[in-house]
Amino acid sequence: MSTILAIESSCDDTSAAICTQGRVVCNVIANQTVHRQYGGVVPELASRAHMQNILPVVQQALHKAGLAPQQLDAIAFTQAPGLIGALLVGSSFAKSMALALQKPLIAVHHMQAHVLANLISQPQPSFPFLCLTVSGGHTQIVLCHSPLSMEVLGQTIDDAAGEAFDKIAKLLGLPYPGGPLIDLNAATGQPEFVFAEPQVPDLNFSFSGLKTSVLYFLQKQERLNPAFVAQNLSNLCASVQHTIVSILLKKLKKAAEQTGIKQVCLAGGVSANSGLRTAFEQLGLQQGWQTYVPAFEYCTDNAAMIAITAHYKFEAQEFSALSASPSPRAQW
Repeated sequence: MSTILAIESSCDDTSAAICTQGRVVCNVIANQTVHRQYGGVVPELASRAHMQNILPVVQQALHKAGLAPQQLDAIAFTQAPGLIGALLVGSSFAKSMALALQKPLIAVHHMQAHVLANLISQPQPSFPFLCLTVSGGHTQIVLCHSPLSMEVLGQTIDDAAGEAFDKIAKLLGLPYPGGPLIDLNAATGQPEFVFAEPQVPDLNFSFSGLKTSVLYFLQKQERLNPAFVAQNLSNLCASVQHTIVSILLKKLKKAAEQTGIKQVCLAGGVSANSGLRTAFEQLGLQQGWQTYVPAFEYCTDNAAMIAITAHYKFEAQEFSALSASPSPRAQW
């Protein structure tokens, strides 16, 4: 029976979770609000906030689980990808605990963990399954053969979908983080404006052309009517969201047709977007898929997904040396 402490610190959320025999017992997250005034995450400020938050977050997780540090069987941490300073805080803390407690260390890839968030609670997909992983830094279609065997079938060649949401939100005058605000405003609008959908071969994605399309459209309309955005905010948000969701799901449908797989999942921070979740479930019904989406708390960055991944690595005895270095862009 394994009990694992997992630490996530890849960007601007400090999180710790406890997993016992494949069941997440608790998941504690400390958010950082300091970045809002800058319109995006400031790496140096994120690192400093992680240093302030990590000990209280770990202590709270242990307290919620009713555990002493000595009762842990392993310490897991996010190794990659992410902001290097933020990753260093989490990895250094995890290594220190592992060394002090003489416990195994488990390094986890952040994107693999997003996929396996679908295994945290019931219902769960059966293998093999496809996963559309959509976050601020990544957009991927992954074929999952088993918890520790995954194949990236397609990914963005430039910007990620979450990045597109946030940058277009900035064009619309919405504060950071703008993605959730586009989702909120889209709920009362109609997708009446048409934006470019970049044509990318195979199962890869591109969102830079969409941002340019929205920029030029807004510039043209605001020359004619300076109040255009304010007067049409809900419909603009609905149109942007509709376009991004359309790009994502067209590729996912293509991947399902090519592989013949009917077990299909969403993951990543953008999977919390209500428009994407609804369209994904509707497409699943049309295509005869079994669809799965993690609970909201496991969509954005969190240590529970690191913990569930570490559970499978523990079972396979995939431990890391104390010399394991964090990396901002490591592949998996």
